Amino acid sequence: MSATAICLAMGLSLGFAAAFGGLGAFAVVLIFGGLGLLIGRWLDDTIDLAELVRSAQDRGRR
Repeated sequence: MSATAICLAMGLSLGFAAAFGGLGAFAVVLIFGGLGLLIGRWLDDTIDLAELVRSAQDRGRR
């Protein structure tokens, strides 16, 4: 499945959550969507979570 199709599905699910569930449901779907994206990228080896955490910790030390 292409990234465009996945993003379209995510956009539609966020739209339905906002329309029928309100702001709370929208936020929950958005958070789980972001986590799913990170896990998918990690499984595809397109993102290094250790490097991501390290860079976030380095920014926190400044």
